[in-house]
Amino acid sequence: MSQYFATRLFDGHQIQESICITVEKGLITSIEKGDASDAIVLDGLVTAGFIDTQVNGGGGVLFNDDQSVNALNTIMKGHSKFGTTGMLPTLITDNNTKMQNAANAISQALEENMLGILGVHFEGPHLSLAKKGIHPKSQVRAMSDADLQVIIRKDLGKVLVTLAPETVSPDVIADLVQQGVIVALGHSGADIDTVLAAIDAGASGFTHLFNAMSGLTAREPGMIAAALSDTRVICGLIADLQHVHPYNCKLAFNSIGAKRLMLVTDAMAHVGSSTQTISWHGNIITRHGDKLTLENGDIAGSCLDMAGSVKNMHEIVQGQLEDILNMAAKVPAGFIGLNNIGQLRVGKQADFVLLNEQLKCEACWIKGKQVSARLAD
Repeated sequence: MSQYFATRLFDGHQIQESICITVEKGLITSIEKGDASDAIVLDGLVTAGFIDTQVNGGGGVLFNDDQSVNALNTIMKGHSKFGTTGMLPTLITDNNTKMQNAANAISQALEENMLGILGVHFEGPHLSLAKKGIHPKSQVRAMSDADLQVIIRKDLGKVLVTLAPETVSPDVIADLVQQGVIVALGHSGADIDTVLAAIDAGASGFTHLFNAMSGLTAREPGMIAAALSDTRVICGLIADLQHVHPYNCKLAFNSIGAKRLMLVTDAMAHVGSSTQTISWHGNIITRHGDKLTLENGDIAGSCLDMAGSVKNMHEIVQGQLEDILNMAAKVPAGFIGLNNIGQLRVGKQADFVLLNEQLKCEACWIKGKQVSARLAD
């Protein structure tokens, strides 16, 4: 049993002061007013650990380059430094062999109870060529039986698939959802009717709102209109100040509120490492400050971490910290159907993070085990 004294604590509903937390066997067994006697003092803001549903890499490793348990451990460690306590490692569009290898690594990690690995996100390969972004053209394809068999495996934890609804029929989407797969729409130029048909079939999310999707015009609402207006869906947002203009971040927040908006990083290998360049299908992805680009200047994923995402969004909307913290924890937990994480409540998993006044991560814990301490400035 471990006892902590938090000078401030956000439980998912309100921020309280002078709170004692008891952790036993990886779970929170009590949260109550108290003092610092016989407890580990956590001076700052304690909040639920961050959950990132779009993580391509970290710690110098890209999942597309290395589909192994060791790679998953490295990626998770790279992100835990910044408050991420749960993630869906993400395989960008690739061949079926890599999809199988990724699935095998995820399955093994879950069997070994690797901290922080919640499942897998297959971003593609069933996308629109016109909206593929950095996804390799040679691997964008219609869904095959071999792809389907990987996606519907039952040993992968939570499975999220990003697809373009013009390439996958509503019947197939409905079948995926019935088999427990979470379907998000993205990398698509679909019209509003096609998008709404996919949502009717069970698609419940949008991948990186505003990016690589049909835009909003007077007579062609596109994906953005559906994302902002349909209350059945959750929207991921990359708040790195590179992918989306701050005013569009504010527009999303003001339009749909914190209950339907979740923060994601779309992080590449650079996060949590000194890596500056990586190879990508005959090209080079280079870090320039807070931006990753291909050689032609196109954005290529991000070097964003979750604590940075929270800080950026807090500055963009000028306050409402409780909502933004929920966008990094409670909302993504609900989106992938996990009710044991995302909030600090008695009986829930002891996944929490300590933030300082600048919203930088001082330390974080997964299942009551401290997995990172403050990074040097």
